[in-house]
Amino acid sequence: MAEQTGHSRRRRIRARTEQTPTNPNAFLLGKPGNDRPGFGMLGEEALEQLKDRTLELLSGHGIAVVHPDGIEALLKAGAKPAARADCLRLPRELVAEALAALPTEIELCGKSPARDLSLPRADGAFVMRTGTGAHGYVDPEDRSYRNLDLKAVAEMAAVANGLDEIGFIAHPFVHGVPEITADIHSLAALIQRTDKHVWIQPYEKLNVEYLMRLASIAAGGEDELKARPLASCITCSFTPLEFKEMDTEAIIQARRFGLPLHACSLPTAGGTAPLSTGGSVVMAAAEILAMACLAHVLAPGTPVIATPLMFSLDMRTGSALQSSAESIQAAATAVQLMKRGFGMVTHTYGAGSDTPDVDVQSMAERTLLGQAVALSGGDILGGVGQLECATVFSPVQAVLDNEAGAMIRRFMQPPEVDDAALNWEGLTGIRTGGHFLDAPHTLEHCREQLPPKSYLRQGRDDYEASDRRTAFDAARETALALIHESADKEHLGDDAKREIADVVAAADRHIVNAA
Repeated sequence: MAEQTGHSRRRRIRARTEQTPTNPNAFLLGKPGNDRPGFGMLGEEALEQLKDRTLELLSGHGIAVVHPDGIEALLKAGAKPAARADCLRLPRELVAEALAALPTEIELCGKSPARDLSLPRADGAFVMRTGTGAHGYVDPEDRSYRNLDLKAVAEMAAVANGLDEIGFIAHPFVHGVPEITADIHSLAALIQRTDKHVWIQPYEKLNVEYLMRLASIAAGGEDELKARPLASCITCSFTPLEFKEMDTEAIIQARRFGLPLHACSLPTAGGTAPLSTGGSVVMAAAEILAMACLAHVLAPGTPVIATPLMFSLDMRTGSALQSSAESIQAAATAVQLMKRGFGMVTHTYGAGSDTPDVDVQSMAERTLLGQAVALSGGDILGGVGQLECATVFSPVQAVLDNEAGAMIRRFMQPPEVDDAALNWEGLTGIRTGGHFLDAPHTLEHCREQLPPKSYLRQGRDDYEASDRRTAFDAARETALALIHESADKEHLGDDAKREIADVVAAADRHIVNAA
């Protein structure tokens, strides 16, 4: 039965791969799934070349794994020692076996079924998530900047909870608590303030189990968490091609607690990866496939989401960029390779900018990024609300991202072209000088347009009368309203809150004292 299941998964992966067209110079690649329009940077020949180079990098050069259990499990599964003493080569057969065993459907649950997310989505569209890793916060009250603290976490949760396009929330870095357990304090605050799915990002090996225990308490117990995973966990490579103890431990603990994994690679072109789109994408793909192999041998059956977060180095300043033309191209290419080339559910930045403020540059960069990634097949568009290359969070920007996400989703719905949609009867019966304003077809469908929430559509007179109120002002009002409405709202009972406080206190005693 298991072998039959493996064969069926292989067929599904092969079927996805074969959707790529035969024209090697094609840019419009048709539909990556369902009725979703498709776009790709690569034609079939180039896609196959990147696939081959990715597999050759793993089988010929290899990876470095620090965790002893990971090394032992990979060797047992068929990995081979590499020329370097600290590296293992992953044969193509092992990678193929790991890919074939991956679940092809992934559930990210909320505290109630209404918040559940199924990936890939039945309609072929995407979900969005908030930015993670930010250490700075732009206060929506006065636009002041400060270190991100626990108060900001509560405000982030309130805003994200009230935005329709945000499927789940990532906990950020927080100040004002012991630095080594900042992830535990942040998740503890977030998980009490939202009923949406949360994304766990560990900072230390010892922290991993504490973080998952917090998720278990929020779910009502370990069995309940396994049945309905209301959290998922990131596992990261240490680019280039190295895997730390902490991230391998995250894979091991994910199996124990039943959490899906986001296999995350963060190459920086020109720094930790080659200074080219193709080279940086091959680096990301190899690291993600290596994590899929680690999950296969250490946590069989665990869902794995390919998460290439692509950066490029500004060669003039040495700064990392996430929304440059090169980074956007790399993100779109990486999504295409992981989604259509290797058949994985895929997640990358679909929002974000390299500017420190919510400004016209920010909106231009993140809209280009979001549309490119969505059309390339991304299942999850991350980075909602983040600024300054993922180091700052702005609730106002999050509201604007929510609006942009809704527009991209609507844009990607293929138009109907049957006679009813064309209003063919009206078209062929229109009189000279006529109009369609009072046509039955117009009256029937006039409320189906996507209405703006923060974006403005007004004439000059109304604009001047409003004292030149902008979309930023409207988004700020929305963010503040959501924060004030949720000031005292929590999503866990008193017993769970006490348990969470006990876990945080125990983590501080154990981890801070051990440091």
